[in-house]
Amino acid sequence: MPKITRFFIRSSIVCLILALLMGGLLAARPLMSMPAFMLALGPTYLHVFMLGWVTQMIFGVALWMFPKHPVKREKRELYPLEVACFVTLNLGLLLRVIGEPWVAVQPGVVGVAVVLVVSAILQWASVVLFTVAAWPRVRGR
Repeated sequence: MPKITRFFIRSSIVCLILALLMGGLLAARPLMSMPAFMLALGPTYLHVFMLGWVTQMIFGVALWMFPKHPVKREKRELYPLEVACFVTLNLGLLLRVIGEPWVAVQPGVVGVAVVLVVSAILQWASVVLFTVAAWPRVRGR
């Protein structure tokens, strides 16, 4: 199994655990009082679940299972596009986890909006990088 696949799958499992913890906190809202930022975890929970767990698992398994890369490479070698995809996805997700509750608590702060915009750009870039990395492996001969 390639290193990048292991990175994606391990990160996806960590995100699954975080998403389940957030989901539990969201379910417990009616039973206990929580700080304001925790009350705004709904969108963050969905991002951690869908981008953190589902998307990373898909990216990792796809990079493992798609046909061999057209360029000869060692099984455990890391490729810059795949690493950039991993980094941008996780950095964008981290900024999203920080920015969404922050926006809910302080909606008028411009810097917080910038964090969310940068997060969205990084996540979009990760999808583009994945597409560029995977495209040569799935095109016809």
